[in-house]
Amino acid sequence: MDPINETIDRVLAGYKTAERSDLIPILQDIQDSIGYVHKDAVSKIGTKLNLPPSKIFGVLTFYNQFRTEPPGRYHIMVCRGTACHVKGSEKILKTVQNTLKIEPGQTTRDGLFSLEIVACVGACGLSPVINISGEFYARVTPDSVREILKTLKSEAKEEAKRDV
Repeated sequence: MDPINETIDRVLAGYKTAERSDLIPILQDIQDSIGYVHKDAVSKIGTKLNLPPSKIFGVLTFYNQFRTEPPGRYHIMVCRGTACHVKGSEKILKTVQNTLKIEPGQTTRDGLFSLEIVACVGACGLSPVINISGEFYARVTPDSVREILKTLKSEAKEEAKRDV
C-alpha cells in the first residue's frame, strides 16, 4: 500500500465510532497528515461515514481551508486582513500572482509554489505580511516579494543540483 493510503487508513482508524459529525475533523486530520485531502480519502471516508462522495466533495469545496491538490514546496499565504489591506496587501497578492503566474488555490507547474489568501495571520503590527511555509515576512513590498521568490527559486535549484 502506498504511503498516502496508509496515512488515510491510519487517520480513519483513529475514529473507531465515527459519525457524520466527524467529517470535518477527519478531513482536517488527513490534510494535516498529507498536506491536502487526496481523492482516495473521499471514497474511504464515504464508506466509513456512510456518506456519498458528492456530500464529501461539497464540504471540501465549501470550506476554503481544504486543499484537494498537493501544496507547493513553498506554501505562500498572503494576509488580506484589514491592517494588511490598508497597507497594500492587494499589490502584494498581484505581485505574487504575476510573478508566479498562478491564482489563489493553485500551485506552479514545477510544484515549487502554491498560493493561498488568508483572512488574517494575526500579525497586524507587521503588515503587510506574508507567510511562506511557516516563515513570516513582515512589511513586504512588491519589490521585496519578487526578491524573496527569486531567492527561494535559486535555493530550490541549488538543492536540486546537489541531489542529482
